[in-house]
This record gives sequence, C-alpha cells and structure tokens, in this order.
Amino acid sequence: MKAISRRTALRTAVIGGAAMAATGLEAAAERNRGERKPAKTPVKEPLKGNIRHSVSKWCFGDYPLDEFCDTCKTIGIESVELLDPKDWATVKSHGLTVAMAQGAGLGIDRGFNDPSLHDELVASYEKVIPMVAEAGLTNLICFAGRRNGVTDLQGWEHCEKGLKRITPVAEKYNVVLTMELLNSVGHKDYLCDHTVWGVELCRRLGSPNFKLLYDIFHMQIMEGNIIEHIRNYHSFFSHVHTGGNPGRAEIDETQELYYPAIMKALVDAGYKGFVGQEFVPKQPDKIASLEKCIRICDV
Repeated sequence: MKAISRRTALRTAVIGGAAMAATGLEAAAERNRGERKPAKTPVKEPLKGNIRHSVSKWCFGDYPLDEFCDTCKTIGIESVELLDPKDWATVKSHGLTVAMAQGAGLGIDRGFNDPSLHDELVASYEKVIPMVAEAGLTNLICFAGRRNGVTDLQGWEHCEKGLKRITPVAEKYNVVLTMELLNSVGHKDYLCDHTVWGVELCRRLGSPNFKLLYDIFHMQIMEGNIIEHIRNYHSFFSHVHTGGNPGRAEIDETQELYYPAIMKALVDAGYKGFVGQEFVPKQPDKIASLEKCIRICDV
C-alpha cells in the first residue's frame, strides 16, 4: 500500500471537511426552507355589534354602487343610504339595506314650512311611501325647508299642517318620515336647525311614524352639547349621522368631536337605529378612511 504524505493527508482532510460542512449547510438550509411559513395577514377583530353601521353613498360618489356595496359588506357595514328608488334593489342584492331612503320631496330648501308647496309635497310622499314599504325599508327622509322669515311657532304650524296630511299614510305602510336636523349656516336659513325645535314638532304631530335624523356634525355647529341631547332626546331619533367638525372630514383626532364617547352615549341610552357615516374623506384612500371611522364608532 502506497504511503500517504502528511501534506496529502491534511489536504484531503480539509477538502473532505469543507465538503461535509457545505453538505450540512445545504441540508440545514433545506430544512429551514421547509419550516419557513408565509407571513400571516393580521386578523381583524370582528365588529362588536352594538352599533348598526351605515354609510352615505354621496360621500364616496366615484365608486360604482355594486363595488361599493361589496366593500361595505367586507368592512361589516349593514347599510348604504340616501339612495333613490332605482338603487334600492342593487343594495339589497348584496345583502345590505338602505337605512335612510330618499326620492320624495323637493329638496332641502323647499320643505313643509312653505304651505304653497304642501300639495306637491303630499303627492310626492304619497307616491314614494308605498315604494319604501314594498322594498322592505323603513325610514324616508324629509325636510322643513327654509325659514323664510317665519317665527318658530309659525314654522311648527306650517310643518304640522302639511305633515299631518301624510303621517296617516306613513302609519298605514309602517314607514317612518324622518326630518333631518341641519345647520342653518351652511344650509342658510334652514328652519329645523335645533334639536328642541325638531322634538317639539314630533310632539305636535304625535305620530310614532314621524321622527328626527340627528346629524351630529350639524348639531355641533348649531348647539353642541351632543351627549346631553342624545341622553334627553334619543327616543325622537330614527337615525343618526356622523361627520367631523370642522369641515365634515374624517371623525378622528383631527377634529373637535370625540366619537367613541358619543357612540357609547347612544348605546347606553338604548338607541337601536342606524348610525350613518356622512363624512367627506380627505385622505387619498377613501375606503381606508371609511373603515377607520367605522372602527372608531364601534364601541
């Protein structure tokens, strides 16, 4: 047998050791590749279910309604609102509802405070109320219109006279006529611009089928004291709207209202209606803004 020199033996050992090390590293790498798992997408907490979430479509006007409904359902929103009769079936086809319907009346400025409009308004509501019921919806929006120089008392009398002509129709079809509270700064001269004015009109009409849309953004501008008004008058509300103030922006830390406390006040008061997001997104990703604001309100 041929003798192997010390140099050859060392060289063979080094090469062999390197090969074994390489093989071991490769095997380890292979094992690591097999054990490595793809990163998990964070699981979002489900909504708590204490607030019934809705959203006003006009704030997200660029989105096709079908696509928007799919997105809302993914977020956990139950309703897309302030839509005309032609859109109700589309929303319902996605398993959602229209928490606040529109399609009757003559607009925000031409409402029940003007007796000369009563015949036209009554005809419009008599036509749309049965459509709301047939679609399986409940709330139909209405407006007081401009003050036009009248006193509060005259405004109550005018609105009461006109609305009493259609509340029996609303009662027959189990539809709730819902008058929106709006600020009279942006909506100049609007009559129903304070909570107590709207509550008094509800009391005068005395119908369970006439209530108020309590718009937090508008009432913050006119009177503030949001939580106290919720505690005192929530039984007169069939619907609630959000909105950041100033500017009707996202309802987050950029504005003066703290919505978690407001939503908690609604829950504590026993309010069972929908809360409709009606802010105008200022951030580029409008859907991310919507989901963020839903989460803020989900107390």
